[in-house]
Amino acid sequence: MTPPTGRPSGTSDSRERILASARKLFAAKGFQQTSLRSIAADAGVDVALISHYFDHKRGLFLAVADIPIDPAQVVSRLHDVPIEHMGSALLRQVLTIWSSPAGPGLIAVFRSSLGGEPEIVRDLVTNLVAPALRARLLDSVSDVDQRLPLAATQITGVMVVRHILQIEPVASMSIDQVVKAVGPNVDRLLTGDLE
Repeated sequence: MTPPTGRPSGTSDSRERILASARKLFAAKGFQQTSLRSIAADAGVDVALISHYFDHKRGLFLAVADIPIDPAQVVSRLHDVPIEHMGSALLRQVLTIWSSPAGPGLIAVFRSSLGGEPEIVRDLVTNLVAPALRARLLDSVSDVDQRLPLAATQITGVMVVRHILQIEPVASMSIDQVVKAVGPNVDRLLTGDLE
């Protein structure tokens, strides 16, 4: 008997059940410890239906977090940036995305994280953003696992001051002004002297 082809079977509310189960399990166990099979079982659907709706685990996670852009795409744009300027380039990418139509969704996710639900943002950073940055920096610095969280403090601080707290003059500075002021410090934290 040949397996059925085409769209996996599922009720019309399957996508919402998958999202609800994924949200619950990602929050309880984290990204790495949550399998697609466990989500499918909790939602009462075939695991193939998750792939149909979300392509892969990362896609499901991004849908749960309601993040309108894949962080891997942001990091991939840094491929040709000289390593010593990667921090400034990353900061520019993040500022540009947060100032785009995707910004309100990111701000909402970030606010919920600051309000006592840090799991989604922490998993987003540690499991989707950091590995790609780590791979890029590994040949240049030996202490990359120390440097990435340090650089994250700078970028996160800028996002909080600019978009959450809206403290002036940072809230109304141009992206170029913010990158010029803060970018060199992010560069240093990623690849410069930490002494």
